[in-house]
Amino acid sequence: MRQRLTDYRLFWREFRDTFHSTGAVLPSGRRLARSLASRVQAADQPQKILEVGPGTGPVTSQIISRLGPDDHLDLVELNERFADVLQDRLNSDPRWQAVANRVRVLQIPIEEVEPDIRYDVIVSGLPLNNFSCELVEQILAQFHRLAANQASLSFFEYVAVRKAKSLVAKHAERRRLAGIEQMLRREFDSWEFDRQCVLANVPPAWVHHLRLPGGMNPKQKTEVAEPAITGP
Repeated sequence: MRQRLTDYRLFWREFRDTFHSTGAVLPSGRRLARSLASRVQAADQPQKILEVGPGTGPVTSQIISRLGPDDHLDLVELNERFADVLQDRLNSDPRWQAVANRVRVLQIPIEEVEPDIRYDVIVSGLPLNNFSCELVEQILAQFHRLAANQASLSFFEYVAVRKAKSLVAKHAERRRLAGIEQMLRREFDSWEFDRQCVLANVPPAWVHHLRLPGGMNPKQKTEVAEPAITGP
């Protein structure tokens, strides 16, 4: 409970001071965290897992509880305060300490992660709806470059967030949101194999699960291995 209250206070401060890159008032709730981490599953071979934008680590805790004995986890967190919290938990939280030798905290933008490692599971907490269309396109392209063949990508967005923002936005903002909608729709139509609505979260959220072909530009045409469904 004490850890949760500390996380809430830090998240509120970072939301207030760095809304553009934080994008959430509170850390992900337990059910949202479980849904985002659900693609981390037992496998025959060691897996490489990437979490982008872990914040104070609510989803990370769920991922850690699912790690196999030889799995490795990279945490990419640009915010210095959040990165410090993650490193501190690896040093002091008994559950995190047990896997600390297989976890890295990288305080760099996701666009700067070198694609020499291909990840089997990618989980993102980035607030894509806060970013420019150009940055969203770069991030999506980077996810594809970093993905191993048939990797899963899981990320969330708050229910009806773009529609709600568009109702009160000026023309330039509506155009930005429409551009993000178009890019995400392309991803959903091509790669999404499952989605979940988590109502028990503040605010409620959609979790999207995509299956990526790996090592490609998302604009390339590739046959989809699983039936695609549209987003909300």
